[in-house]
Amino acid sequence: MRKVGIIYNDIKPVACRVATELKDKLSALGWDVCMATGVGGILGYSRPNSPICHTPIDKLAPAGFDEEMALAIVLGGDGTVLAAFRQVAPYGIPLLTVNTGHMGFLTETYVNQVYSALEKVIAGEYKIEERAMLLVQVLRDNQIWWEALCLNEMVLHREPLTCMCHFEVEIGHHAPVDIAADGVIISTPTGSTAYSMSAGGAVVTPDVPVLQLMPICPHSLASRALVFADSEEVKIIPATPNQLVMVVDGNAGCYVLPEDLVQVQKSPYNAKFIRLQPPEFFRLLREKLGWGLPHIAKPTSVELP
Repeated sequence: MRKVGIIYNDIKPVACRVATELKDKLSALGWDVCMATGVGGILGYSRPNSPICHTPIDKLAPAGFDEEMALAIVLGGDGTVLAAFRQVAPYGIPLLTVNTGHMGFLTETYVNQVYSALEKVIAGEYKIEERAMLLVQVLRDNQIWWEALCLNEMVLHREPLTCMCHFEVEIGHHAPVDIAADGVIISTPTGSTAYSMSAGGAVVTPDVPVLQLMPICPHSLASRALVFADSEEVKIIPATPNQLVMVVDGNAGCYVLPEDLVQVQKSPYNAKFIRLQPPEFFRLLREKLGWGLPHIAKPTSVELP
């Protein structure tokens, strides 16, 4: 009996309803179905009096989700997709992502098309697209204090009531650089269309093996986005007396103290997307973000009244 998973956003009624319907349909077809919410992939935030607030990355998978699972279906928005990959990436489970939210930049199909999509998947009419993920760790006294996987980006920034900060950044074997800014972003190509893009970074196609360093509101005309090979490890030392905040994929994070070391590197685990048609990144940019839309032609002559 083949095993399939369903991960859904349990605060959205439509996702709950469709998850139950899919479970019944797949069970009737002879599949072993495991269900879970995306809550387990939302790692939460640490607090000053409880700075360690995380589960090791290989302990996030819901019960029943393992290497024997052929695939999993995700019902939710982009946040649920990001959480789901943190839950299943260590087991290499491919995800069919179904949009029940708004933007749905990371989703493959819509909820009203889920049954036709499921028929294609069962028939084997799909491809797997792999996307790079990041392994983010906070070290204190040479011990791992906090860690997480992320698909989009890691953001290290000042607290709201503090002033601009300095970040000493070392990329691979290169000499360290000092960045004066409100914060820094390390993003994957997938994350280049998220916070990094909003901060002025370049959009990177998903198949390019690079990472991007983006200062947030830098106090220098020379501080710009830097794109570098994803084989390079990044180390960030807070060169500031203030406590900082680190956020991963927008829904997990921890406090970072001046004596801490933030370490970011490409994860050994990839996010595996089920694609029902060949990925067309430029079409996605056009449909979701309005990139490359044709201009309306101007008239060759204008008659004055």
